[in-house]
Amino acid sequence: MQLTILGCHAATPRTLANPTAQTLELKSHLFLIDCGEGTQVQLRKSKLKFSRIKHIFISHLHGDHFFGLPGLVSTFRLLGRETELHVYGPKGIKEAITMLLKLGDSWTNYPLYFHELTSKEPELIFEDDKVTVSTIPLNHRIYTNGFLFQEKEAERKLNIEAVAKYKIDKCYYQKIKNGKDIELENGIVISNADLTFDPPKPKSYAFCSDTVFEPKIIPHIKNVDVLYHEATFLESEAALAQKTKHSTAKEAATIAKSANVGTLVLGHYSTRYKSLDLFKQEAEEIFPNVELGEDGKSFDF
Repeated sequence: MQLTILGCHAATPRTLANPTAQTLELKSHLFLIDCGEGTQVQLRKSKLKFSRIKHIFISHLHGDHFFGLPGLVSTFRLLGRETELHVYGPKGIKEAITMLLKLGDSWTNYPLYFHELTSKEPELIFEDDKVTVSTIPLNHRIYTNGFLFQEKEAERKLNIEAVAKYKIDKCYYQKIKNGKDIELENGIVISNADLTFDPPKPKSYAFCSDTVFEPKIIPHIKNVDVLYHEATFLESEAALAQKTKHSTAKEAATIAKSANVGTLVLGHYSTRYKSLDLFKQEAEEIFPNVELGEDGKSFDF
């Protein structure tokens, strides 16, 4: 599981500060999460292939989270894309994007599907044989969702020495990897546990975009491997965080601790502060395993 931060600052783009966008590589997927201005440039800098992006998840319709999307959709067209593209976001995103395409006479030459979200309860919005993606309802000034990405449990790993010992034919290998016991010709049943190894533990990632401190999300992100949580302000501006429905680094750490997550990644920083280290220091007073999201930085989990 690889997380690449394309942009992690709040509000407006700056010389060295891009608004929210990130990619998550999970089980051969390259998911794009939010798409603020400059996302295309950041994708280029990170040497990520545009053609691998087939699913884009937009948390809410504030400009610093989706103003880069019309340009990216248009660039896909200019690059001759043929693969379908799926966009998941709040109701209204289809109208916003297609209006610009219409006015610019730049309809896509590839299938473009919008999955508009309205539910205020968690819901499954994507699933295949490897992963699931569900929403995490957040509390911001407008309708906003986070997203929970979860690997499905992989098939069990074959113990080659064990199957050779019992002289089990290869035609049964897939059955064994699927977790089944095997009965030998003499009637003896060999337990699957004796023929396989446990698969790697499925990984999980929770993206919590703009939100006020919201303990209601804790049950939905319990025990995830990695949590990205906005930390727009430091505790010294807690009143401003409450007023604008954002969170402080301390509040993000409190959520991480209560949810027993593995690693907390901070982001969506206000550019009023002189150093990002201030966010890390404040969060570590509550939760020990903290990483700073920084533009262009990749994490391998």
